[in-house]
Amino acid sequence: MPIVSVIGYGEFKVEKGKKLVLALEDNGIHILHRCGGKARCTTCRVEVLAGEYYETKEIEKSALSEKGIEDLLRLSCQVYVNGDVTVRPILTVESSGMNAGPRPAD
Repeated sequence: MPIVSVIGYGEFKVEKGKKLVLALEDNGIHILHRCGGKARCTTCRVEVLAGEYYETKEIEKSALSEKGIEDLLRLSCQVYVNGDVTVRPILTVESSGMNAGPRPAD
């Protein structure tokens, strides 16, 4: 099973192919996902520091570009865990004071 390392939170094992946003949430990291994982709000963004993940799809590129978000960041609702990965969450419930939003679909 792949290991997800989260800066400031620790690490945990995740089923291969699981959405990163769900892996984070299921392991007690209260990342925002205000649009419910539809790549529209960009609140679930993370900085991927190391590891393997699928290439960026057009829907994610468009959302990040529209909001003027730098290329180093990814939307955790669009990243699937294929292997070990190290990430840093950008917006969490604790850092933003907002509620997380509806749980994204698997």
